[in-house]
Amino acid sequence: MNAVNLFQHDGSGFHIEARFDAKANNTLWVTLPASGDGGPPYFSAPLLDELTALLQSIKQRGVTWPANGAMQPIHYVVMKSAHAEYFSLGGDLAHFHGCITRGDRKSLHAYSASCADMLHDWSSLLATQATTIALVQGRALGGGFETALAADLIVAEEHAEFAFPEILFGLFPCTGGMSLLAQRIGARAAERMLGDARVHTASALKELGVIDEICARGEGELAVERLIAGHARQRPARLMLQRSRHRMTELSRRELHAVVDEWTETAMRLDHRELRVMDALVRLQRGRAHR
Repeated sequence: MNAVNLFQHDGSGFHIEARFDAKANNTLWVTLPASGDGGPPYFSAPLLDELTALLQSIKQRGVTWPANGAMQPIHYVVMKSAHAEYFSLGGDLAHFHGCITRGDRKSLHAYSASCADMLHDWSSLLATQATTIALVQGRALGGGFETALAADLIVAEEHAEFAFPEILFGLFPCTGGMSLLAQRIGARAAERMLGDARVHTASALKELGVIDEICARGEGELAVERLIAGHARQRPARLMLQRSRHRMTELSRRELHAVVDEWTETAMRLDHRELRVMDALVRLQRGRAHR
């Protein structure tokens, strides 16, 4: 690798590893950290701020990265996880639970709006100059699934699993799940998937057209490198096709924030039974399930 950088948001307690490889078609590897105790990753408010700042910084530098004494153009951005079994468990359920039980609508809405803004940036900020790839090597749930869907391409190891569990506690994906999934499989099929809470295998989603490539366990990075090598041979033409797709199916920030408004109102009306279900998932998210 030509340059290794840690992008650290001051005081966050998290760090996102950003590793640039100029020899492999100018690929920036972005690795989401595990949670503070080594448990499955999820989008805490500091981590959201950190990821948003990284994406904004890349855009402000003209989608370039410092390497070999100069600013190099970024052609591919790959997002993966540092955790062996989880890509991401999505939004911070403990924060949701606390806001709801305290009646703190303002904080809940602000957090969800931050999620929407990060997802919008990941989906569109780099789209005219770089191709984004999500490498899923474990479970991608809720907002983790949405984040994978926001990439231009999804590569998954064969054991990877995907689900939107929010309906189990009376909610729904709050940051683009419907729009992003509908782009791949249509609105009706997306609505059914968002509303059934089923766990979907990588192979099943490949058949539906949700996932682009599947590889064997442990071969995710090699599979991404092969995909990039093939893509790069016709990169100018493929980038123009990508730009056209983004123009036709642009993710609307206004729509995302409308969903955030509706999601917040629904969340503030959850009853005790639904909050108990959420609490069980909080224990999974905070790392106890991996011990």
